Amino acid sequence: MEKLHDKKYKTLISFFMLTIGAILSAYALETFLIPNTILDGGATGISIIISKLTSIPLSFLVLLLNIPLVYIGYKNMGKGFLIRAVYSMLVFSLFLSYFAYFESVTEQILLATVYGGALLGVGVGLVIHFGGCIDGTESVALVISKKTSLSVGQVVLIFNLIIYSIAGIIFGIDRAMYSLLTYFITFKVIDFVSEGIDQTKSALIITEKGTDMANEIFKRLGRTVTKIKGSGLISGEKEVLYCVLTRMEVFELKKICNEMDESSFISISDVSEIIGDHIKSNRKPRRFKKIKSTNKE
Repeated sequence: MEKLHDKKYKTLISFFMLTIGAILSAYALETFLIPNTILDGGATGISIIISKLTSIPLSFLVLLLNIPLVYIGYKNMGKGFLIRAVYSMLVFSLFLSYFAYFESVTEQILLATVYGGALLGVGVGLVIHFGGCIDGTESVALVISKKTSLSVGQVVLIFNLIIYSIAGIIFGIDRAMYSLLTYFITFKVIDFVSEGIDQTKSALIITEKGTDMANEIFKRLGRTVTKIKGSGLISGEKEVLYCVLTRMEVFELKKICNEMDESSFISISDVSEIIGDHIKSNRKPRRFKKIKSTNKE
């Protein structure tokens, strides 16, 4: 009963923080960036361009363009991601409509770029940290990354460079440069808030249910897992799992570990470089065989 209460409490807190993050993001866009024609990246940036040219409400465009992107994210990251992403985007869209009637905080473009970008980074960082999403571009980037040699960050950067180039043609090169500066500020703040300086993470999991957990990770995240036999000084025989994943998948990994073995120990670390295609496996799940050696993938 106590565990169920704790789970409900954590879920409530996570959705509260998703709400705060989405509201901060909408406020940053409508009161700092958009009044000064400074664009965000991804689907939101495309929505801003279309809204500026057609007068279609930004809140409607954000939802419309993100529908297929969220579906892609759902196919790759599961139902938990879908629920949090849809909730975050609905709150984000609602408050975009609300803050659209607010006056601009400043007409100084440099101030709008720095403070708007920082506030947007805090909002998006909170959403990512608690398993949500207000722009589905990273979901598409995740799929492309699995099938190419490009990282998620590289794919997103390419998308945004194309968007800012189009913005430069339409609104002027200076607005494109301010938008690009905002992107870099936002990106760094997102990393700080979501506790992930790099896109790629490594996870070390110590558990008594290694085989089942490894299969579940492979099934739901498509990540290969290395199994190592281990022995605790007090706890005895254990299985150690090692896998590499992106920051967007960390939340789902924690959820899997908690569902499969609440007593499991998880260590998440930054990865500065990967040689090989360990992170890009998208094969169908298979059952792991019992092994006698000390290390096998």
